[in-house]
Amino acid sequence: MSNQLNPVRTKERHIILDVLRGIALLGICLANYPEFALYTFQPKEVIEAMPSAGTDTVIRFFQYFLIDGKFYTLFSLLFGIGFSIIISSYMEKSKNGMLLFYRRMFLLLFIGFLHLVFLWAGDILILYAFAGLFLPLFRNVSNKKLIVSAVILLLLPIGIDALIVLFDWNLAAPVIKATEYFHHMVGITEDNFPVWLVEAQHYPEVIQFNLGGSFIRMQEFIEGNRLFKVLGLFLLGLCIGRNKLYTNLNEKKPVLKKVCFYGFLIGVPSSLLYAWNAVTGYPAGMVGTAVIYAVSVVPMSFGYITAICLWYIKNTDRKIFRVMAAPGRMALTNYIMQSVFGILIFYGFGFALGAKLGLGYIEWIAFGIFLLQVLYSYVWLHYFRFGPLEWVWRMLTYGKWLKFKK
Repeated sequence: MSNQLNPVRTKERHIILDVLRGIALLGICLANYPEFALYTFQPKEVIEAMPSAGTDTVIRFFQYFLIDGKFYTLFSLLFGIGFSIIISSYMEKSKNGMLLFYRRMFLLLFIGFLHLVFLWAGDILILYAFAGLFLPLFRNVSNKKLIVSAVILLLLPIGIDALIVLFDWNLAAPVIKATEYFHHMVGITEDNFPVWLVEAQHYPEVIQFNLGGSFIRMQEFIEGNRLFKVLGLFLLGLCIGRNKLYTNLNEKKPVLKKVCFYGFLIGVPSSLLYAWNAVTGYPAGMVGTAVIYAVSVVPMSFGYITAICLWYIKNTDRKIFRVMAAPGRMALTNYIMQSVFGILIFYGFGFALGAKLGLGYIEWIAFGIFLLQVLYSYVWLHYFRFGPLEWVWRMLTYGKWLKFKK
């Protein structure tokens, strides 16, 4: 075996994966920007007093119906597919493949930490990197056991939530105390929390907020059983990637149609129920909400994936796919840049638009940011082989200088 490992070359890439990453980035932007804009944290009376309140109520319902959870699921599946390609490449080309894989994951963990503290406390990369550390344990597991393990992990949160309700557990108590400590230290209270970031006139105040916010994020991970969900999705992605189901899509058209049909057949009504439950204050309770989430998000996501694949099969020569693939080829850079744009637009040291706009306006801004990312990604990749953060990540992983310009 050769010890010379290199990144995947452009000609070896599968454009459909980059297209799906690009579309996932759009969904993630639409899902995250209400939090960047602080809309999510506003009291009910503030939201109801906005001029756009009536329209925003409808938009909020459709956000839960069509977006919430679906694109994070898509992104997680794509990470799992990407990991399968990386693991396969490392195992085939080097005796030190596992060492390089873990180095790559720890670097992603570090990038996520920097993102969490210095930009946005809603980071997902830390969780992805941590979950990714477990993937090599499954590299020799059969496809059947891989799928069974994934299903168990995706359903496990239902059982955990049932135990929490039954025994009145509070698994997040330590991080809640840490949040209270950091909030008290900088003067963040329940009253000023929704507007702290828009009132912040200097960037260091953002870091102060993120110190406590990072523990709120850990609380969300714990209470949402996110590790189990993400690892389960990674295993499904690993299975898809291992069997190269993203190749020769035309031959897989009958299967894609079947998955698309059943994905939407299950996903649409259950996602409507999920949206109703969310906008009415979760009357289904903790366990009921966990069940609705499990049976809505994953089927709907597979419906999206297969529908896009079928569209791609019919229109493989269309330029739109090359354009949509561009932001997907720079997924890490664009994910971080969404945070940069978000804090500059909505926080007090930037344009200070946070806590002022209705949900409809926020989503239009998010869509505009994504269009900007499509444009600059397409232009950037005309001259360079990688996105800037992808280039740095790869160089640190392989421990050598990589050609940047084409």
